[in-house]
Order: sequence, then structure tokens, then C-alpha cells
Amino acid sequence: MTAAAQGPVDLSMFGVDPWWLVVLKALAIFAFLVLTTLVLILAERKVMAWMQMRVGPDRVGPKGLLQTVADGLKLALKEGITPAGVDKPVYLLAPVIATAPAFMAFAVVPFGPEVSIFGTRTPLQLTDLPVAVLYVLAVTSVGVYGIVLAGWASGSTYPLLGGLRSTAQVISYEIAMGLAFAAVFLQAGTMSTSGIVAAQGGLWFVVLLLPSFLVYSVSMVGETNRAPFDLPEAEGELVGGFHTEYSSLRFAMFMLAEYVNMVTVSALATTLFLGGWHAPWPLTVWSGANSGWWPLLWFVLKVWLVLFVFVWLRSTLPRLRYDQFMALGWKLLIPVSVVWVMVVAVLRLLDTDGVLPGTASLVVAGLLSTALLFAWLLRRGQRERRAAATVGQNRTGEHFDAMAGGFPVPPLPSRSPTGSSPPASAARIPGGS
Repeated sequence: MTAAAQGPVDLSMFGVDPWWLVVLKALAIFAFLVLTTLVLILAERKVMAWMQMRVGPDRVGPKGLLQTVADGLKLALKEGITPAGVDKPVYLLAPVIATAPAFMAFAVVPFGPEVSIFGTRTPLQLTDLPVAVLYVLAVTSVGVYGIVLAGWASGSTYPLLGGLRSTAQVISYEIAMGLAFAAVFLQAGTMSTSGIVAAQGGLWFVVLLLPSFLVYSVSMVGETNRAPFDLPEAEGELVGGFHTEYSSLRFAMFMLAEYVNMVTVSALATTLFLGGWHAPWPLTVWSGANSGWWPLLWFVLKVWLVLFVFVWLRSTLPRLRYDQFMALGWKLLIPVSVVWVMVVAVLRLLDTDGVLPGTASLVVAGLLSTALLFAWLLRRGQRERRAAATVGQNRTGEHFDAMAGGFPVPPLPSRSPTGSSPPASAARIPGGS
């Protein structure tokens, strides 16, 4: 039986904690995010070095374990330079706007069930709302304004372009992310995070709503500006993007916001699709796996599993072109999400009417939809490779179509877009012999 069939989610346990317990929970969340960021930066460098057959940090502290602390001290001791020509109030406020919402989003994330803290029974969650997931979406959207304002207030071309790219990125991927959440709301019957976790007491939504999980997995990488979607800070063409003109602690705040946002979207993936704080299947045979403080351990392990995927992607995938990035969001993720939400709604209705078993139908429909999507992507990739091979067979003297691959590509030195060989002078370097 789902949460929708059980009636409204009981939120009476929230908002009744004494003030000291609220402060304690807030400080614990802040400490968890800061410590996770410190460990994540080191773990990312170590894992990337291992994947790319490098050494990685191994000088500061035993086996390089204090490298993150050294980097933080270095940033703190650097001179904070404010370039001439910036809009100073906005320039100084932008890092704060980017960082604060990253911490605020964790207010509604459930870490575990009810426990006893100094004799007071309380859930391992700061608070909850009937629309908690929408609150997370709203807060994380505000954080993007920090990136946009930083690029605009810097008074420089490259940061401005990075801010504009960030705007397009958020518009493109928040729509797909919201549609992925819509399927979760339909299945759980609630928008509160504690209610969604309770609805996954049996089968996790990653199994029931596999297409939604895949769409969210791609969208969360785009939302956090991580490779292969790190276009707002693309070093190759934008020097450093929106934070080019920032240094010292202001630059550190942008980095902190990025890593805290990674933890936030990982915790959201855990809450919405991976069962939240519920123990994974082999451990559910133990009666105490989902009681006491043990669920906090399962939650943290799931979050780190998703964070590992972030590092894995950065270590293996190159940055997408801008047209590829926009096409992925608008031409693939959003249409797939819309169709899947309609499928979930129809199956839920048939389940309510007793026509089809809801759980089995969702699992079969999810697997079938995912298989069809990957088959279509594979066929499209083969078609694009054949088109690229056809373009590559053009020889000197043949017409070169710069738009054959869907994106303007300059001709190689041996080709000419007009069908004739380039003059010998075209290959010379100006000022050379």
C-alpha cells in the first residue's frame, strides 16, 4: 500500500522541538556538510589519480590526508583582490548568495527515523513541509543567482559569458528535474521528504521509476555545473568562467557552494529514489536495521555512493559542446520525462481501478522504456558516426560541408569550403618565414 492510499502524511512531529534541539540539529547539518566537503575534495583527487594512474596528493600529512586543509589555509591567506570596474556591492554579495542556499536546502532532508537525543524523542530531520521537495527546488534555484550576478558584476567578458551559460543551464535542466520529481509525487502521493521515504519502505523508487531516476541523475550533474556539464566555468574557452575575477576566500565560497550542492543533490537522490535512510535489501533481514541510529549510516553510505559517481564522471568524460548540452536537455530529457509522467499517471489510475497491478506494471514499463531509450540512443550514435565518417572521406578538391555534423566545423588545411585547395600563403603563419 502506498502513501497515497494511507492518507495524508503525519507532520505533527515537526515544529515541536525545543529551541536547543533545533540549534543542535542545525549545527550538526552544517558540520556534516563542511566535513563532507573537506573529505570529498581529498577523495576526489585521490580517486581521480587512481583512475588516471597518477599519484595524487601524498606530501601534506600522512599519505596526503591533510592536503585539503593546506589548500583551505592557502586560500585564506591569499590576498583578496577586487578588480577595478566591478559593481562592488553585487560583486561582494554574489559568493554569499551562491553559498547560503546550498546549506538551506538540507533543512528538509531526512537523515533517519525518530531517535532519542538527551531524553527527547525527535526525528533525524530539521523540519519537513507538505511541499518540501518544491522548497529544495526553490532554494537551489536561488543559489544560481550568485553565479549569474558574479559573472555580471565582474565587469569582464568571460565571467559574463559564464553567467549567461549558467542561466541557460538552469532553465534547461530544472524543467527535466521537476518532471522527474512529478513521477515521484504521483507514486508516493506526497511532496514531503519524510512521506516519500516512508513510501519506499518496501520497494525503492529507483526500481519503480527507473526512467525518472536516470533523468534526475543527468539533471543533477547539469545543475551542479560538474563535468561533463561544467560549461559556466569552462577553462578551455572561458579561462575560469564566472569566478575568473575572484580570489582568496571569495573564490573558496564558490568552491564550497559547488561541493555542498553536490552533497545536496546526492542526498535528494537518496531520499527520492534510493530509499532514504532505509537499509538496503540484504540488511533488512535484521530487525534493528531501520531503527535507532543505524539508518544514519545507511543514508551516509548512499550519499557517498552517488558522490563517487560524480567523481567517476569527471575522471572519464570530456566536456560537451554547448549545442550538445542544450540538445540533451531540450530534445531528450524533457520529452522523455513528459512521456514517462503520463505513463506513470495512467498506470496509477489503472492500479486504483484494479485493472493492473501497480508495482509490476511500473517495473515492466520502466524497464521497457529504458531499453527503448538506450536502443534509440545507440542507433542515433551509429548514424552520427556514419555521417562523420562520410564527411571525413572528403578529399582535396571536393566540397567541404561545414554543417554536415550539425555544428560549424572549420575545414582541415587540406580542404577548402569552396571546393578548391587553399593557397599556399594560407598555411603560412603571419610574421613567419
